Amino acid sequence: MQTYLQSFNILSPAEIDVFTANATPRTLKKGEFFITEHHTCKEVAFIKSGILRSYYTAANAEEYTYCLTFPNQFMTAYSSLITGNPTVENIQAMSDVNLLIIKKEVIDDLANSSINGLKLLKTIAEQQYLHLEKRVFMYQKDAAKARYLELFKNYPEYIKQIPVKYLASFLAITPRHLSRLRKEII
Repeated sequence: MQTYLQSFNILSPAEIDVFTANATPRTLKKGEFFITEHHTCKEVAFIKSGILRSYYTAANAEEYTYCLTFPNQFMTAYSSLITGNPTVENIQAMSDVNLLIIKKEVIDDLANSSINGLKLLKTIAEQQYLHLEKRVFMYQKDAAKARYLELFKNYPEYIKQIPVKYLASFLAITPRHLSRLRKEII
């Protein structure tokens, strides 16, 4: 996490030390949850290793995977963290996951005590928005094959660990279509 925070060139070394000193290690086994719907999120996870899947359950009880988060990224139920309202999403480990957990109070203290902290949070929020926008545009204009190839290009060692039904849901295709794509690409 220290290297990731340094990459922004925003926080001073002392601010990074304070931030990382307040991070608590947590391990999730494959299938365990970081948070489940109807609970309020009060922490952010930095993924040291493993994969997290974010999904929601529709009225017909079908699960829709809308986000996969890989190592060296932050993850949280963002809208719940911001509003203090219960989340509608579930965040589940797709593999054994090692996390560093930062409590909301630590993040708020950093933002309130340091202009650099506020700049960092703004930058991370902007990155999250840009990532979401890119994903929306990709679904609207790119074919499923292009979406899969983009994911494969960026995370080839990880997508093999994600069950086909979740990966297909993330790509907004059927598991059968994903299998055809994989055969076509190999």
